[in-house]
Amino acid sequence: MLSDHRKKSAGRVTCKVITVSDTRTVETDKSGKKIIELLKENEHEVKSYEIAADEKLLIQRAVQSGIQDPEIDAILLNGGTGFSKRDVTIESVTPLLEKELIGFGEIFRYLSYAEDIGSAAILSRAVAGTVKETVIFAMPGSTGAVKLAMNKLILLEIGHIVMEINKQ
Repeated sequence: MLSDHRKKSAGRVTCKVITVSDTRTVETDKSGKKIIELLKENEHEVKSYEIAADEKLLIQRAVQSGIQDPEIDAILLNGGTGFSKRDVTIESVTPLLEKELIGFGEIFRYLSYAEDIGSAAILSRAVAGTVKETVIFAMPGSTGAVKLAMNKLILLEIGHIVMEINKQ
């Protein structure tokens, strides 16, 4: 049974997908393709897709271009969330957020622990929040992490979040 907030949620959300990677290409980006596939299966629109290198400025430019596009409701990033020196997605996205959805990272790690990778979930970094009328999700780049985040969290709430941030 759907809760009232889900019944009233925005139906179709227009999205930008960003894969953060120094090595992936459009041809080899399985996780970006999985995000696009899941969005389309759930009747959302993917207006833009790009691969950004693991560079703070390049990641922020890619996110800012989505924020500045009035047609983009949501930006979904994958990759660059680990602990290597090159992994700077979280550090790039977090300063841009006006309001952080703290529960996204918390619940993502819990689900990762319980359903996917066990204690290695302590290494999972994920963040979500809003900037103006745009919601942003940053998740790890493994296909398993993408499926988990999309199916258990993002696809269930993206319409509701978009509706909430567009209220007058």
